[in-house]
Amino acid sequence: MKKKLMDAMQQFSKGMFVPVLILPIAGLLIAFGNLFTNAKLAEIMPFLKAPAINGFGRMLSGSLVSILTNLGLIFCVGLAVGLAKEKKSHAGFTAVLSYLVYINAMNIYMSINKLLVPADKLRGSGQAMVLGVQVLDMGVFLGIILGIIVALIHNRYVNTEFDGAWQTYGGPRLVFIILIPIMVLLAVIFTYVWPPVQGAISSLGNFIRATGNFGIFLYGLLDRLLIPTGLHHLVYTPFLYTQIGGVAEIGGKVIEGARNIYFAEIADPKILRLSSTVIYDARGLSKMFGLLGAALAMYHTAKPSKKTAIKAILISAAVTSLIAGVTEPLEFSFLFTAPILFVAHSVLNGLGMVVLNIFDVRAIGPNGVIDFLLYNIPLGVAKTSWPMFILIGLVQAVVYYFIFRLLITKLNLKTPGREEETEETKLYSKKDYVAKQEGEKSGNANGDLAATVVEALGGADNIEKVDNCYTRLRLIIKDTSKVDQTALKGTGASGVIVKDRNVQVVYGLQVTKIRKAVDDFLGIQGE
Repeated sequence: MKKKLMDAMQQFSKGMFVPVLILPIAGLLIAFGNLFTNAKLAEIMPFLKAPAINGFGRMLSGSLVSILTNLGLIFCVGLAVGLAKEKKSHAGFTAVLSYLVYINAMNIYMSINKLLVPADKLRGSGQAMVLGVQVLDMGVFLGIILGIIVALIHNRYVNTEFDGAWQTYGGPRLVFIILIPIMVLLAVIFTYVWPPVQGAISSLGNFIRATGNFGIFLYGLLDRLLIPTGLHHLVYTPFLYTQIGGVAEIGGKVIEGARNIYFAEIADPKILRLSSTVIYDARGLSKMFGLLGAALAMYHTAKPSKKTAIKAILISAAVTSLIAGVTEPLEFSFLFTAPILFVAHSVLNGLGMVVLNIFDVRAIGPNGVIDFLLYNIPLGVAKTSWPMFILIGLVQAVVYYFIFRLLITKLNLKTPGREEETEETKLYSKKDYVAKQEGEKSGNANGDLAATVVEALGGADNIEKVDNCYTRLRLIIKDTSKVDQTALKGTGASGVIVKDRNVQVVYGLQVTKIRKAVDDFLGIQGE
């Protein structure tokens, strides 16, 4: 049971990437549109006052806010596509149809039973307008629930075909036929089940906010501690995209979730001060500053004979964390060799968020310095207190440095560059991968890399499924005893996680390129 539950959570976490990773793009474009409508910037750059430019900015930021108010549909389709094993486009199309059936079935049922509140009393009633249809306000949770159900039915019946006159009703059409009564039945059930669930969710959000700094610390701690399992997405997603992270009415629209509220607020020039719920998206502090101090500590404590080699690795990983907010290459450099450092990192990450809250800092940088500049600088100091974010970050970098250095030296931890002289420094082999990319080795570079990866995974016959998320190659392996972790690290991986038959190989931002090379090598085409 435990194994099945873990596998299911792993699959769900992986499927969440489809909708979750697209939302920061919307946020960036909202912030970019805000540049064109910023009054202070217009004083410095008068051309921004031109109606065409100002209008473009308003259209860009204003139109993308609609994504934040329709997250149920986005998560429904995204999860269905992410969890579908094949024919993903059919799964996405079916998800849209199922979502429409559900909301209209609920509206009709509630109307028949006189459960709908007057349109002018929606605020605080637990009901909302979804795609122009009044239903119970389930927000992102509706999309998650329906997306999972669509994916389960799709995976079970999408390849079921009939003969003769019934042939038309097989495959993806059969999936939709089965889903119609399920959606109608769910609409009736949730009409009565969801209100108490809604109350429980609201109470959870209130409890977390009521615990103040302790709740913030716990959030920051778990956000890092769960990284090895890949389940940290299940920690931050509810805060960022559901009412657990806060509810606010902005521009006449009800917005749920800390990040969504932030995006909506930066698009509304009338907002004088950003919401306090944004603190739950302050994960950028340790990404931009703390881990830089950790990298410097590991470099200074490395053996003199290995400093030259380790410098390139640590600089590359630190820059990736700073610029793109991708921390795993650096975190995995000490996660397995010195897990106590990872615990310290998790604790310091949570404490950093608490300090930001104490000083009332609302600046964020969830995906590194580029996000930080686009989100915060145009809004000004009054809204974000971004200079204090930088100051606290610099202090955090110093704290990271001294704590990491103390633990490494006192406990003689085998961080990169401190291995025995006879041992290979695992992360240095990234140079081999770079050499292959540049064609310095004979043969096809991508083919050589893919062959090495496949061989290290026990061969093509040992691989059941290949997938990837933002930074990890995710695989299902028949026999994990055949997995050569040292060889995988020789292809540029900064970490390898083996859990039952699930194997995750951490490559960082180049994972998409490696996934494609492996797919090509194995002859996997299309989906």
